[in-house]
Amino acid sequence: MAQVESKNRATSDPGARKDVLKEIKERGIDDVLLWFTDIEGHLKSFSITISEVEGALDDGMGFDGSSVTGFNAIEESDMVAIPDPNTVQLMPAREGEMKMARMICDIVTPDGKPYEGDPRYVLRRALDRMHSLGFDTFNVGPELEYFLFENDKGTETLDEGGYFAMTTMDAASGLRQETVHALEGMGIPIEYVHHEVGPSQHEIDMRFAPALEMADHTVTYRLIVKEIAKKAGYHATFMPKPIFGENGSGMHTHQSLFKGERNAFYDADDQYFLSETGKAFIAGQLKHAREICSIFAQWVNSYKRLVPGYEAPVYVAWSRRNRSALVRVPLYHPGKEQATRMELRCPDPACNPYLTFAALLQAGLEGIEKGYELPDPIETNLYDLTEEERESMGVQHLPESLGEAIDEMAGSEFIEKALGSHVFSRYVDLKREEWLDYRVQVTPWEIENYLPVT
Repeated sequence: MAQVESKNRATSDPGARKDVLKEIKERGIDDVLLWFTDIEGHLKSFSITISEVEGALDDGMGFDGSSVTGFNAIEESDMVAIPDPNTVQLMPAREGEMKMARMICDIVTPDGKPYEGDPRYVLRRALDRMHSLGFDTFNVGPELEYFLFENDKGTETLDEGGYFAMTTMDAASGLRQETVHALEGMGIPIEYVHHEVGPSQHEIDMRFAPALEMADHTVTYRLIVKEIAKKAGYHATFMPKPIFGENGSGMHTHQSLFKGERNAFYDADDQYFLSETGKAFIAGQLKHAREICSIFAQWVNSYKRLVPGYEAPVYVAWSRRNRSALVRVPLYHPGKEQATRMELRCPDPACNPYLTFAALLQAGLEGIEKGYELPDPIETNLYDLTEEERESMGVQHLPESLGEAIDEMAGSEFIEKALGSHVFSRYVDLKREEWLDYRVQVTPWEIENYLPVT
C-alpha cells in the first residue's frame, strides 16, 4: 500500500512530539541517541539524557558542524540537530543492558532554516519536486549485500557457501536470524534472508518503503548488521569489493512512483506493462547514469566491483530478464499493478542512501518533465557483445574509475541542481581528494609485477 511521503519541514507535529515523550516514559528508556549522516553517509551520533528530550524536540540540540565531513567551515560551524519524532525506535539490547532509543535528525542552521548540506534535506527537496509534479510517494526497495569476516584485519571468511546455500555450508545462519530479529525490533520489515554468491556473503532484504523512511532504514540496517556481528566476535562490511576474484556487494534498488494507491508506472495495455510515466522515469535514470555514478558508487573500491564478469552491470541499457543491463523491469508478477517497478542494479551498499535516492528520484523526474524517450530493451547478454557491437546499439558504459565518475559529475548542471550547490561542490572536492590520494599509492600488485622486471 502506498503512503504519502511527508513534505519538507524543519519542525515536527506537536502531537508526534507528545507521543514520543509518552513512549520514552512508558518504556523506561534511559538514554536517547540522536543520529544524522555526513555527506558520505557515515552515521554520526550523540546521546542526550531523558530530561533533555522535550527541549531537543522543540528547539533541537546544537553541535559543531565544522567537525563533520562535508559540513560547514569553522567560521560558520554552528549547527542544530532537530530529532524527527517519527523515527523513534528502541535500540536492540540484551538483558541487563541500558535501554536506549534513537531518533534521526534533520539539520538546521541557528536561525531555523534547513541546512543545505544535510543529506536528509537533499532527499526532502527531491520529494518536494515529486509532489509538485503530482506524485505522492517514491517507493524504494534496496537489496543490501555484505560480507562477514573473522575480524577487521583481513578477509578470512566464515564459510565457503554460495547462492542460497543451506545451513550445512553456511556458518552464519544463526547470526543472520539474530540480525533479522534486531531489525524487525526497530520497526524495519524484512522480506528475504539468504546466503549470497560469494563466500561468507549475505543478503537481508527490507520490504519496500517511502524513500525518506527507507533511507533511515538503510543507515540503521548497516549499523545493526555490524553491531550484531561485532557482538558475536566477527566483522561485517559493506565494502563493495573486499575479495579479489569474487563477486562484490551490490545494492540493487527497486523503485516505483505512486499517486495515492495507484502505481504511476503501470499500464495494463502496454506490452511491458509500463506507463509513459514509468518509461520516462527509467529513461531519465539511463540518460543521467554516468553523471550520478559517483553518488551510488562513491568509493575508489566501488569501481573494482563495476567490472564485467561478476554480476555487476556496467552497460547503460534496460531489460526485462537480462541481468547484465543497468536497469531491469522484473517479471516476477507480470501485469500486477502493485508489483510493477524498475530495478537499478549498479548502486553499492556503501553509498549515502539519502543522496543516492535523491539523485535517482531527480533523474527519473527529469525524464518525466522533459519527456525522455525510453529505447527498446536489450535482452542479449551485453557481456558477450564486442565493444563495437555495443557502440552500434548506442549502449554506453559506466565510468571505469572514481576519477572518471567524479569528472562526469563535476560537469553536470543537472547534478548540481539536484544536490544543491553546497553538497555538489563539497562532494566533488572530497571525492577528488580521495582519487588523488589513491592515485599516488604504490600497491602490492605493482611491487609484485614491476619490481622484479624493471
